[in-house]
Amino acid sequence: MFLAEAATAAVESTYEHFDIFMVIFTVLIGIGLVRLLMQRPRKNMLAIGFAAVSLLVFVVADYKMISGW
Repeated sequence: MFLAEAATAAVESTYEHFDIFMVIFTVLIGIGLVRLLMQRPRKNMLAIGFAAVSLLVFVVADYKMISGW
């Protein structure tokens, strides 16, 4: 009986509704980075660096989150 309960608990998903917001924020940061890179006259290097690091952090967090589903 205990083994059956443990097996059911291990199969349960760790999905939460906040996960959708994490994916949406990742897409928005990616769109913002692309828009920053497409600027012609002067590029804001600080904003590009911050967006790139933020996108990297969110992509890693999304990967860990989705692998737990």
